Amino acid sequence: MTFQDQRSKEAFLRSQKVLPGGVNSPVRAFKSVGRDPVFIEKGEGSRLWDIDGNSYIDYVLSWGPLINGHAHPEVVETIKKTAEKGTSYGAPTEIESELAEELIKAFPSMEMVRMVSSGTEATMSALRLARGVTGRSKIVKFEGCYHGHGDSLLIKAGSGALTFGVPTSPGVPKTIASETIVAQFNDLEGITQIFEEVGEEIAGVIVEPVTGNMGVVLPEPGFLEGLREITKEYGSLLIFDEVMTGFRVSYGGAQEYYKMDPDLTCLGKIIGG
Repeated sequence: MTFQDQRSKEAFLRSQKVLPGGVNSPVRAFKSVGRDPVFIEKGEGSRLWDIDGNSYIDYVLSWGPLINGHAHPEVVETIKKTAEKGTSYGAPTEIESELAEELIKAFPSMEMVRMVSSGTEATMSALRLARGVTGRSKIVKFEGCYHGHGDSLLIKAGSGALTFGVPTSPGVPKTIASETIVAQFNDLEGITQIFEEVGEEIAGVIVEPVTGNMGVVLPEPGFLEGLREITKEYGSLLIFDEVMTGFRVSYGGAQEYYKMDPDLTCLGKIIGG
């Protein structure tokens, strides 16, 4: 079958008139692969079909949530049954507690669960909680780790280990960037230096225990353990961003696999899909 994409081209022209860049997430623009995006019509199992009728094996699975593939019959049936009862109530439901209990079983480091709508909201909430509990303002993140599009996390490293972070997006004030210190992943010596200099000001350290955005990079032996030790020493919170690794590296995430006990855990993707 000859590849056709005329309808996708027309759809992209239309979307650019009403959506910034024609898409609702930059990665969907296909710029990294040197072409315009294809527009999807449906998915089933491991495959996608675009509006021109082309079929694809889907290795992306909506960037993480669809661990069971597209339109799994049991998932679809459960969604139907739930939607028939109403789509939103603005009031508590028992199913929220049921989900929280299942998450706590899978992640013993969790004592309570706060549900939000996205991984970005989860990491933003974790930073706010860390600052509120400690009464401190500075956050340490790692170069190349992605934690969503919150202002405090759209920061790259300055010229040295203790220089202010630099915003990676227009619209992030320098005053906010100055509260984020960017370290190098797997560099425990660098983290130690940072804490020796400003440890009493650090509310928390947020890390992907296995990185994904800069390629899959495993933690070197002792790195995560070192983070746990130094954050405890200085009274800072250790935050694991397991939006990608949760229920994938193992059922209980990277923290189960590496036998870690973070103070806060951020989840997303699979639990919403």
